[in-house]
Amino acid sequence: NQNPLFSSPAHGRSADRQRSVLIHQLDKMPAGPFASSVGVGRAEPEWAALNKVTGVCGIDATHASGNPAEGPLPLGDAILGGDLTTCPDEVDLLIVGAGLSGAVLAERCSRELGMTSIVIDKRDHIGGNCYDYVTEDGIRASKYGAHLFHTQFERVWEYVNRFSEWMPFDHRVKGRVPDKDGVKQLVPIPPTQETVNVLFGESIDSEEKMQAWYDTQRVVPEGGEPANGEEAALSRVGPQLYEKIFKHYTKKQWDKYPAELDASVLLRLPCRTNTDDRYFGCGFQALPARGYTRIFENMMLGDENITIRLNCDFFAHKAAGTLPKHKLLVYTGQIDSYYAGLGMPKLEYRSLRFEEEYVKEPEEGGYFQEAMVVNYPSADVPFTRIVEYKHTPNQPSGARTGQVKGTLIAKEYSTAEGEPYYPVPNPENRALYEKYAALAAEEQGVAFVGRLASYKYFNMDQAILNALEMFDNLKETGKLAPKRRPEDFGPGDGMK
Repeated sequence: NQNPLFSSPAHGRSADRQRSVLIHQLDKMPAGPFASSVGVGRAEPEWAALNKVTGVCGIDATHASGNPAEGPLPLGDAILGGDLTTCPDEVDLLIVGAGLSGAVLAERCSRELGMTSIVIDKRDHIGGNCYDYVTEDGIRASKYGAHLFHTQFERVWEYVNRFSEWMPFDHRVKGRVPDKDGVKQLVPIPPTQETVNVLFGESIDSEEKMQAWYDTQRVVPEGGEPANGEEAALSRVGPQLYEKIFKHYTKKQWDKYPAELDASVLLRLPCRTNTDDRYFGCGFQALPARGYTRIFENMMLGDENITIRLNCDFFAHKAAGTLPKHKLLVYTGQIDSYYAGLGMPKLEYRSLRFEEEYVKEPEEGGYFQEAMVVNYPSADVPFTRIVEYKHTPNQPSGARTGQVKGTLIAKEYSTAEGEPYYPVPNPENRALYEKYAALAAEEQGVAFVGRLASYKYFNMDQAILNALEMFDNLKETGKLAPKRRPEDFGPGDGMK
């Protein structure tokens, strides 16, 4: 591949100088409500202190070499053209999908074992659903919805620091929720003491009082264990919070009421007894300074062992017999699509539709809303949430310094059609997946990797760890196989 990454190192600045400029620009970021005394995108001091990411860290080799690009790099005709005839005749790995799983395996196999790979993707970009870009108005946005990196795995954190600079970010979500008088209020989600006080007129000021309030609210299922999502939610948060925040939001997300879903979907509802309004509790929470796409660029572009072809349909080439020779196929797509020729039923997914709007002159100091993410859990609003990307501290310099006056918002609608995002958790889908998994276990020369192939919603860090552990297995046993079952990673965030 031609290397669009690196300009001459002679034009580069020192990493320390780059960091000081970035930190200075963060200090000058226009006053917006999504901040605290700690800084832009940070929680209140007590809770921000729990984030182990305390400043800008990590290595962005592209930027360190002197390339000033703040958005995705030009990839060139060879990569974008999707022509497999210009690829090597034979490689060790043919990787289907340029998302996290495929990129990690391509990078690890090249750097540590010198293995060659061709990475193909039907989309016109690398990065999978993590792909972000800079709009013509100068705002960094995500094509497939907001991505918030958080992890408790030190191995994953160390790994991603090799491919990007990172800045601390404590994701906090607000919700517009009707109070006891029907007046919509802006409150923290997941619920905290403030949420309960504002919505129900309580005066809770300690963890003990909050726990006592929960104890009066919770409904224990008749059989002891919740049989469905509604019973799970009532056993966790009680009827008041369930009706105000979770019942109709769940219906909008899944097109099913909680009573129609597995108990597991709502058993993970967080029940905060303190004032911590962070959405995640992981030790490492951060955003890549120049976007997620930069991570993939630094992982794969310029590596002579990795060839990338986009706008390239695996199934079309497979049918035509034009796939390059390879020792192992790494498949990161939908497992039911791989076996579509067998005539088995399709697995059920939920997708997202984004309704974007550029607001040229927002009223509130350059912002449309009070936080990056505002949820709308009530049944009278058709969308689930509004994301305003301009709140994030990893915006391009123009947005950070106030030169970009407008703002971009994206209303999210959950749908049954479109890109597959979220497996639908119910007994029928689980049973069907097990049939596909049994077929995959017998498939020779193919490794099924990632969330779509596993019918499991992986968080970004879980997808990375899964791929790293599969690589460990390859080194140790010669077989590219998982070290643990998908469910052993625990629940992913799912729809937010």
